Amino acid sequence: MEEGFVRAVDDGLKLTKRLVQPGGGPPPRPHAAMDRDPLAAMDKHPLLPTAPMAYAVVVDPGAVDNPDVPSYQPHVYGRLDPPALIPLQMREVELRVDAACARAEVTLRARWWVHCITRSRACDCRVVVPMGYQVAPLSPFPLLFPCDLNSFSLLFSALLPALCWNWPWLGHGAEVTVGKRLYNTHVIDVEDDTAMKISKSESGGLLKQELFSLTIPQVGGGDDIFATIRWSQSLLYDNGQFSVEVPFRFPSFVNPLPKIFTKKEKIQLTVNTGVSKEVLLQGTSHPLKEKGRQDEKLSFLHDAVVENWSIKDFTFTYSVYSGELSGGVLVQPSTLRDYDDRDLFCIFLLPGNNASRKVFRKAVVFIVDSSGSMQGKPLENVKSAMSAALSDLVQGDYFNIVVFNDELHSFSSSLEQVNEKTVESAIEWMNLNFVAKGGTDIMHPLSEAMALLSNSHDALPQIYLVTDGSVDDERNICNTVKNQLMGRGSKAPRISTFGLGSFCNHYFLRMLASIGKGHYDAALDTGSIEGRMLQWFQKASSTIVTNISIDGMKCIQEFEVDSEYVPDISAKYPLCVSGRYHGKLPDTLTVKGRLADMSEISVELKVKHIKEIPLDKVLAKQQVDLLTAKAWLSEDKQLERKAVKLSIQNSIPSEYTRMVLLQTSLDKIDPAEQAKKTPTKKGSPEDRSAAPLHSLTLGFGDIVATRENLTTGFGDIKPQEKFEIFEKAAGCCGRLADCICCMCFIKACSKINDQCAVVMVQACAALACLGCFECCSELCCGGSD
Repeated sequence: MEEGFVRAVDDGLKLTKRLVQPGGGPPPRPHAAMDRDPLAAMDKHPLLPTAPMAYAVVVDPGAVDNPDVPSYQPHVYGRLDPPALIPLQMREVELRVDAACARAEVTLRARWWVHCITRSRACDCRVVVPMGYQVAPLSPFPLLFPCDLNSFSLLFSALLPALCWNWPWLGHGAEVTVGKRLYNTHVIDVEDDTAMKISKSESGGLLKQELFSLTIPQVGGGDDIFATIRWSQSLLYDNGQFSVEVPFRFPSFVNPLPKIFTKKEKIQLTVNTGVSKEVLLQGTSHPLKEKGRQDEKLSFLHDAVVENWSIKDFTFTYSVYSGELSGGVLVQPSTLRDYDDRDLFCIFLLPGNNASRKVFRKAVVFIVDSSGSMQGKPLENVKSAMSAALSDLVQGDYFNIVVFNDELHSFSSSLEQVNEKTVESAIEWMNLNFVAKGGTDIMHPLSEAMALLSNSHDALPQIYLVTDGSVDDERNICNTVKNQLMGRGSKAPRISTFGLGSFCNHYFLRMLASIGKGHYDAALDTGSIEGRMLQWFQKASSTIVTNISIDGMKCIQEFEVDSEYVPDISAKYPLCVSGRYHGKLPDTLTVKGRLADMSEISVELKVKHIKEIPLDKVLAKQQVDLLTAKAWLSEDKQLERKAVKLSIQNSIPSEYTRMVLLQTSLDKIDPAEQAKKTPTKKGSPEDRSAAPLHSLTLGFGDIVATRENLTTGFGDIKPQEKFEIFEKAAGCCGRLADCICCMCFIKACSKINDQCAVVMVQACAALACLGCFECCSELCCGGSD
């Protein structure tokens, strides 16, 4: 997928040689950027976007020309298959980020113009937005603050209690205006598609884990494209420091002529920690001046006219000084449109930056899936991450490794003490035993790990499960593990899970980690496996406080915590517990826990009633995930309907809803609403049409794909799509025999995976053998006569 995109952009850049700029001169030669930008040279694919981009999808090369200065070049015959992608020049851009609970809500507004298509022609245009670390869906509109499209403005309100769910859920809100056509994203119930026409063709979605795309049909040459897109990404935390990076590196060829357009860059940064602690700005990618400081809020500003759009990502790092464990309780009343009439609360705890804080000794069992679907890069990347994780263990820790498929193999019959020799032996053992073959069986290795940890040598027992598949008895596994952990009390192992690709059931892994008071993460493409696994392991293995309890909640009416199980506190990540209640909270709540030296710790948290932080928006994603996981485990239809209501209310796609790109004609919008660019409900369904956006949800796993050991769970074509390709190829020529030499059949063969190719070769060989056998039989029979 990445390679195809890169080839299409490379073809598009070659087509731009046909363009003539005002004044009759040739187009400005792309800075080695598109041909190879120095900054992009460090990337795996330098032509992949490192900033919000728009592309003209060119099928007919003869349509490529400057809409204002025709070149009268000779006509070009032929069509491009696949189409080329020409990067469009950007006229205006505005990027604003509003972060809360360690998540950065990013709002991008930009204006591109179709500078490469003659005015008598039109083409589809694709908007592609690279997003930062661990994205998640947000409500797209209305915008929280007024904007000025004549400037580039970055507003960052860093409201940082703690992260809720730390995994890469991928959803978006978008609005695009082209002439009198308005396109915006909507979340609808999968069971209610009657309100609008849903087309079968898709209009965008995720090209890969952190690359979002929208396709706008038939944009005329010289037209302007106005787009507003919102997403969410995590703020990273380490030793008391928070940091964020927003992709914002524009290549030189998106800069229009400087004599025509003035580019103004304005960056406004506002930090609100939510706690009464000293805040220090550690570093930023752009020069910022402090403009104000009030209580827990700090504001910074950068305002300048620039010659070119930004060539570096916007990054900043700051610290909240706290030598000890600290935090607070944020409370917000329910709103009229809320699905629940109870008030909302969020308890957050920051681990502090005390370097002397002792981390629990660990007794670790790694459980690694080595089924046939893990062959190639997935298993190799897991092995590399495992080697690094073993090297991070310290003396005093214990470990073992269990690799499983249809069978189970252990590095040792008991826990091994960490030292240089045992770690080297374990790495050598992995090199010999990490071989992809067989099927997937999860309960057996979990039981083996539980048995190994029955004697954890007074260390904190931990299980790390890595898998890419789904199994039939996942609900039974959750219930069985829950009963086993309850029987062990405070000595119960912590279970952390890591999902690979889209064929595993991420809600099962999430629920299993929740029951085990551990951590969950995932990698949806092979290139991110090693990095994300290491971050997941470091977070889960840096426990500083266990057995968390909250006093003062028993007297509160209808008190409910979103997650039944409160995880331990990690030195690498804040802790967040949210929920609903009726009544009145006390002025302070007390959180208790146990330190690594077995002493008790108690922290008093002040209760703050907030208005400026949209707590319901910040926690909506966490609540949708938890409701979905609970609904899956309990098979409760009422929980499913709650998840649907919360999903639609906050424009967050879920497993029970879907996001579509809705097209509306602006001349059919109520004049009172036209200024807001919001479609009125007075229009008939015929006035609007919608196309689905793909890959924004993961589903509940694919047991069939797991049984067949398919390795396409990382964004490749899914099994059912392979058969659709053959059907299209057959339908193209009428008979399968007539398709042997046609392009459809050739394309279909190019999509076949290795296993399918082997089966086809074996089948052909068998048919050939049968033919030879029949021929020999006839010859022998003829000779005997």
